[in-house]
Amino acid sequence: MHNLTISIYVLAFLVLLALAFDFMNGFHDAANAIATVVSTGVLKPQTAVAMAAFFNFTAVLVFQLKVATTVGKGTIDPSIIDHYVVFGALMGAIGWNLLTWYYGIPSSSSHALIGGLVGAAVAKAGTGSLIASGLIKTICFIVLSPMLGLLFGSLMMLLVSWLFVRSTPQRIDKWFRRMQLVSASMYSLGHGGNDAQKTMGIIWMLLIASGFTAASDPLPLWVIVSCYIAISLGTLFGGWRIVKTMGQKITKLKPVGGFCAETGGAITLFLATSLGIPVSTTHTITGAIVGVGSSRKMSAVRWGIAGNIVWAWVFTIPASAFVAAIAWWVGKQIL
Repeated sequence: MHNLTISIYVLAFLVLLALAFDFMNGFHDAANAIATVVSTGVLKPQTAVAMAAFFNFTAVLVFQLKVATTVGKGTIDPSIIDHYVVFGALMGAIGWNLLTWYYGIPSSSSHALIGGLVGAAVAKAGTGSLIASGLIKTICFIVLSPMLGLLFGSLMMLLVSWLFVRSTPQRIDKWFRRMQLVSASMYSLGHGGNDAQKTMGIIWMLLIASGFTAASDPLPLWVIVSCYIAISLGTLFGGWRIVKTMGQKITKLKPVGGFCAETGGAITLFLATSLGIPVSTTHTITGAIVGVGSSRKMSAVRWGIAGNIVWAWVFTIPASAFVAAIAWWVGKQIL
């Protein structure tokens, strides 16, 4: 018999809440994968969303579960995890996501979740419950992922400019309209691979804490499949408010720029996922779009909009941690 510390109903509720967060992650971050391909007019929004959802799910066949391991076992001390901590973490992340979605701000679902975990853990057991190595790795990549996106995006733009220096603008446009389908698919694959695993980590944490699986057991298959399905469905119902900000407000993109931004972003995501680092797809693509814009000329980037987005990033972890600490206390009263 399992060492049940919580009722099956509370466990089922929390698994569903985690999948709801995963759905929202797809809904919130659908814009990252398709903003460039929609804003350049290569695909209609509905087609782009369907393609992104398909590649979100295909990631199940491509990536190892290193990010799930970092989130599930490498951010807060496993001994303090209980259903109240998981409830607080999820509510903190969902609350911040809803707020930023409503105002059309492309903040990070990933860092909202990390902030939620930190807030709930500190509320329960103080700062000693945090695992410094996992958190430092994640926090470093808050700065590094947009920088890498920017670097790879601008390098791709320079490489393409050099390779196609003798081509006419019409020919370049025609060629990169096709190429953008490949780059958008790769970006969606990276998005599914990194983001769905964060929710797997949370459910894994919950199953270990409630005695349903041992810490040494592999992650159950039903968790893997249900998390990939949830994020794909979220993408399918994507959040159009954020598409506008990402696709048009930061800088005007042509298909060649869209291709370079998506390829730069995809390289960053593949790299982080292979290292087991939960990064923000939002930060990555924003950095890549800015890199593409600034490689033409610095004034091509609307730095005011980019600055507002950076402020949302800075506030994400503390804001979601604060909401999570309150949600942890509420959870203690009602669960």
